[in-house]
Amino acid sequence: MTSSLPKFGPAVVALLAFVPFANAQEKSGEVIYRQMCAKCHGAKGEGGKSYPIPLIGDKSVAQLAQVIDLTMPDGAPELLDAAGSKRVAEYMHDAFYSPNAQAKLNPPRVELSRLTVKQYRNSIADVISSFRGQPKPEDKQGLRGEYFNARGFQGNKRLIDRTDAEVKFDFGKEGPAVAPDAKEKFDPHTFCIKWEGSVWAPETGMYEFVVRTDHALRLWVNDNRKAAIDAWVKSGTDTEFKVNVFLLAGRAYPIRLEFSKAKQGVDDSKTNPNPPVKPAFVSLNWKRPGRAIEVISAKHLTPQRFPEVAVIEAPFPPDDRSFGWERGTTVSKEWEAATTEGALETATYITAKLPELSGAQPNSTDRVVKTKAFCRTFAERALRHPLTEPEKALYIDRQFEAAGDDVQLAVKRVVLIVLKSPRFLYPDAAGAPEQYAVASRLAFELWDSPPDKELLDAAAANKLGTRAEIAKHAERMLNDPRAKAKFRDFLLAWLKLDQAKELPKDAKRFPDFDAALASDLRTSLELFLDDMVGSPNADFRQLFLNEETYLNGRLAKFYGAKLPPDAPFQKVKLEADKRSGVVTHPYVLSSLAYTGETSPIHRGVFVGRGLLGIGIKPPMEAFTPLAPDLHPSLTTRERVLLQTKAPACAGCHTIMNPLGFALENFDAVGRFREQDNKKTVDASGSYDTRAGTTTKFTGAKELAKFLAASEETQYAFAQQAFHYFVKQPVRAYGLAKPEELRKIFADNGLNVRKLVVEIAVIGAMPPKNEKPPK
Repeated sequence: MTSSLPKFGPAVVALLAFVPFANAQEKSGEVIYRQMCAKCHGAKGEGGKSYPIPLIGDKSVAQLAQVIDLTMPDGAPELLDAAGSKRVAEYMHDAFYSPNAQAKLNPPRVELSRLTVKQYRNSIADVISSFRGQPKPEDKQGLRGEYFNARGFQGNKRLIDRTDAEVKFDFGKEGPAVAPDAKEKFDPHTFCIKWEGSVWAPETGMYEFVVRTDHALRLWVNDNRKAAIDAWVKSGTDTEFKVNVFLLAGRAYPIRLEFSKAKQGVDDSKTNPNPPVKPAFVSLNWKRPGRAIEVISAKHLTPQRFPEVAVIEAPFPPDDRSFGWERGTTVSKEWEAATTEGALETATYITAKLPELSGAQPNSTDRVVKTKAFCRTFAERALRHPLTEPEKALYIDRQFEAAGDDVQLAVKRVVLIVLKSPRFLYPDAAGAPEQYAVASRLAFELWDSPPDKELLDAAAANKLGTRAEIAKHAERMLNDPRAKAKFRDFLLAWLKLDQAKELPKDAKRFPDFDAALASDLRTSLELFLDDMVGSPNADFRQLFLNEETYLNGRLAKFYGAKLPPDAPFQKVKLEADKRSGVVTHPYVLSSLAYTGETSPIHRGVFVGRGLLGIGIKPPMEAFTPLAPDLHPSLTTRERVLLQTKAPACAGCHTIMNPLGFALENFDAVGRFREQDNKKTVDASGSYDTRAGTTTKFTGAKELAKFLAASEETQYAFAQQAFHYFVKQPVRAYGLAKPEELRKIFADNGLNVRKLVVEIAVIGAMPPKNEKPPK
């Protein structure tokens, strides 16, 4: 006998078997889920044969209920009403779906972590720097320039002593200009100049220093004894000289450039008393990591002379970033080998400079005493706490005994055993007194480096035991260049731009968009973020609402602003009626586009996943955008809608697409446009909030206003900041901690600096690893 009933899937059959239950309002969401959904999705949403993907995510109850109401049961969603969908959503959200529910099932913990690569290099640099003394940074820019009317640097021949903002001079066939009333002018045939001071490194990596000149030069970088470039006796026609130097972010490095214009070779002044004057030029440039060559600007130079920095260049394997932030939780043979190589490199460095660092001269009678004292202080600063007597015996006394009369060997042994010690490599495993552990955690959070003397003194005086005491130091530490560098790096990571991009663009469509312009765009964004980093009243909303863009002459010409061709970077209201904050910055928009076309999907993912904190999953299959020439009559928006209309794509693209479409008024290089493919751009978009409402916006400015005011954006930003600075899961400090952070952030007027201080205090306090409620 053939049945006339329609064929249903197993979930629907289960539902029909419990029709009275479906209509009974008193039944709980747990019962509905157990009877209707568990067979396919698992008792705790872990997945089954039919639906292997676990039911976990970050949708709110309202968003989850809407999805259930529209799609469940599979094949017959009309069999479950809105009220039942809401009860199921509430149960799932609390039992296993939400991040907090997952944290209850699998409690996160404050994990034992090793030093990250940055922390390792910074630790070596700062421990050794502590023996050299560090001047307090002054608010001065540029380099000291001494100009001599002679072939050599003779004090009585110095005509000019001033601070030059940058080194970029074309003297032509004349000497340096002097005041009209000067008693003496420069001989255009023979003069020399010495520029001296320090250079600030804004990021960690390999820098290429480039000096361009047609005359003799010498350049020293982070080494006052050996010149990095020595072309003092110049031959040939070379006018560009390069050297690579690895630098760590947030530090100033001594730099000196000497330039000489003089006759090279044999003196023929008697046979040729009136030789023709040759032109002269000189410029000091660098190529920062991932950037184009540029003149070193005044903001990266200071006339202050800082001591040399010990930079360890041993190659390390990259840190784990699978959770979205750097973590030192994986240990491999490669990492173990790298720490050994780093320790050997450090030992070689220290022994080579031992008299300077220890104050003990090779033939002095107190050499051993002073060297032992140096080693003990080195060990205490590296291990971040005073040595106990057993530790002193292990790290110092035994090493000197084993080395006999060879003091340098003893120092090498001390350095190696200290830097290979778990107490150095694993800060939280050091077993240090609690106040010293607090100092260590605070310093690594804000500086990625060990505590300074002021922190260690506070620990010794038991003045790091309260939130107020820790917060006071955190406020102080945020003014340090190392904290500012880390703060700026976080903002770049938040924008998913922590690695500089080349931004290749279609040369036919954008002929003037080259590597130099892309590098200027990166500088423009960094200057915008530096304003936030340097402000004590850093308002998070201004990241979205600020209408000013940093432009120089080259960028102004490309983006249609009115500035002189050689104008330095300055704030400009570039299309203020159309642009607003980071979401419309040309560098951000260019990085989220293809070579010739925009990419609403990339831009939508950036806004959704990066700024709103939505857990957007990558596509199930490789995704290739539809080529414009396959649909020559369609706009980019129309092509994206065509390609993503399939039901399998709808789950994510109904979120991403409307967010990205709001930025369609900006082309692949971030220039404003009214039309796309000869059609008026449709920049309307929308977002279904976690509160269950739908927000609509048209254009970038309306999107930016929504993001600035959104609690979701603030919540996501606070979580990302915690992970970046503390490098631990935020819920390990309490399941309610993410919402507590957002509320504290809001209560403090969305002051980013105060948020970072609060995060640092939470991370520095003794971890509780509290158990979740049953």
